[in-house]
Amino acid sequence: MNKYILFFLLMMVSNVLLAQKRNTAYTPDNGNGTFTNPLMWGDWPDPDVIRVGDDFYLISTSMHYVPGSPIARSKDLVNWEMAGYAVPRYDDDPRYDMKGGNAYLKGSWANTIRYHNGTFYVGFCTPNISRTEPGCFSMCTAKDVKGPWTRTIFKEYMYDPGLFFDDDGKVYVAHGQERLFITELNADGLSVKTPRKEIYNNKEYPYLEGSHLYKINGKYYLMSTTGGKKGREICLRSDDIYGPYESKEVIRDDHTYPGNGLHQGGMVQMKDGSWWFIIMQDRGAIGRVPNLEPVTWVDGWPMLGENGKGVETYKKPDVGKTYPIVVPATSEDFAAAKLGLQWQWNHNPDDQKWSLNERKGYLRLKAGKAAKLSEARNTLTQRVQGPFSSGTVEMDVSGLKDGNIAGFGIFELPYAFVAIQQKDRQQSIIMMNADRTVTSIPFKGKKVWFKSNVTHIGFKASFAYSIDGKKYQPIGDTLNMALGLNWTANRFALFNYSTEDSGIDGHADFNWFRFDLK
Repeated sequence: MNKYILFFLLMMVSNVLLAQKRNTAYTPDNGNGTFTNPLMWGDWPDPDVIRVGDDFYLISTSMHYVPGSPIARSKDLVNWEMAGYAVPRYDDDPRYDMKGGNAYLKGSWANTIRYHNGTFYVGFCTPNISRTEPGCFSMCTAKDVKGPWTRTIFKEYMYDPGLFFDDDGKVYVAHGQERLFITELNADGLSVKTPRKEIYNNKEYPYLEGSHLYKINGKYYLMSTTGGKKGREICLRSDDIYGPYESKEVIRDDHTYPGNGLHQGGMVQMKDGSWWFIIMQDRGAIGRVPNLEPVTWVDGWPMLGENGKGVETYKKPDVGKTYPIVVPATSEDFAAAKLGLQWQWNHNPDDQKWSLNERKGYLRLKAGKAAKLSEARNTLTQRVQGPFSSGTVEMDVSGLKDGNIAGFGIFELPYAFVAIQQKDRQQSIIMMNADRTVTSIPFKGKKVWFKSNVTHIGFKASFAYSIDGKKYQPIGDTLNMALGLNWTANRFALFNYSTEDSGIDGHADFNWFRFDLK
């Protein structure tokens, strides 16, 4: 190998490792003017992206997790950090409070984000929460992505919406599944003006979804996907917003993760006039990860990637200057007055049963009654990451009561965890996998440390515990991570619930959570 090529490769690896060590989270920035996909090796599905001045904003689907509709911010399209959420909680159905059932897989789907006349707009659809109820469409508005946000719920249902402000003052939403539609909104974007009109129903691409609409040089471009793991990105083009539309496949590629094609995302224009596309790719139980692709215009069509393929390592977008490497937050010492933006609850939290103030520097989780973890409220989660990641917690268990199960694990269906279980005033360290107790070890003490390691190789998670915070012992068996809750990836989870009435309000105090790439 040429010594100069070898030196370049070694420098790339060194820069990545240094950045990862500094941030203890995956970064795509190689530190030398290039980036390597994916942008964030975690679950940021159905991305949409905009530019507002010198800032870029990316929004993602979050389904049932609260707060919902996460928004990340970047200065260069490569380095991202959390900026806020458009939905602080869901107040439209008691099942979001786990009353009368649950709301798993509901909430926000396929978010769209736009900025118009000083206001941020976030739209999303919520599929029917039960088989007998219709879905709905929501529009959230704010002057700042940090909030406060106001949510308006429409009676109309618009699947996988793409919000669009035309240059003549009209407002539209492109939406649909299989058949695609345009619905015109009133000027404030908060109600329907003209009912939906079908614009595309073609045998060439009989299934399209995930639509986002743009107007470029007088033409309307509708970016959609054929969906699924082998999905492709399709562009529809017309001189009129209602069509007729011609179509072209703009990328079909799975070479970076075979069997999982690049599909669904949003397009953004830089200040220099160039275009880029953020598009997702399924990475199994770790999630649907965003990739950054250059756009090349060929005969008036936006072709993604390079020579028909998604890029792996590529030159960063030119934004006029170099910005420092940043990543979305992960580790937490619970010393602030608010939870970090990396955290989301499994449903609306019961705010009477958690606190950052009752014991300074700790997250206190009080137990609520539940038969098993999937039925428990106040399970606090954040994304696992690839290719390898680990989470560790320190927990004070002196406040537990009989019936309490408090600990740390990987949440999805199935889930697995390591925890302290208290019965008859006696405590045990247990490891549970899919609601089955695999291991139980007597425990005496006030503090315990739990750890979980995750790998994308076979999508496995393993568990360990420590009684001194230094030496960790493996425990139980391996979780084969899966996607029983379709389209939501596995997550690190902190929890405390009680299987007995006597344990209600028993509390666990979490001192810190540490995330590492190993």
